[in-house]
Amino acid sequence: MAEYPQDPRNGESEYHGIPARALPLTSSEDRQWATLAHFGGILGCVPSLLIYLVFKDRGPFTAQESKEALNFTLPPTAAAIVFNVLALIPVVGNVFAVFATVIWLALTVFSVIAGVQVNRGQPYRYQYNLRLIQ
Repeated sequence: MAEYPQDPRNGESEYHGIPARALPLTSSEDRQWATLAHFGGILGCVPSLLIYLVFKDRGPFTAQESKEALNFTLPPTAAAIVFNVLALIPVVGNVFAVFATVIWLALTVFSVIAGVQVNRGQPYRYQYNLRLIQ
């Protein structure tokens, strides 16, 4: 168990929880989280959304790239969810399952391409991207 400094006046711990302002990301951490935001596109929009919400104020490169990844992955993720639900329909469901699979494969390919470029420290812009989140 961690020990925290004691207040000499009353013997209580001086630890009061997580600081209100987290420290800025270092340059390598900034690049790392930006890269993970793009690679997270393999799993849909949730990883880039979480990274954007947690790190947007701590690293400018992460904020920029996680927003780009989120804007790219949000519409296809929503479409894939709809197609997966429609895949439950008998007879025509297989067609929708194929559409959902194609969307996932495209997200995977583009996310890996973007993640590799961002890992090199270069910003990446998806060619086809709805800029829903400004």
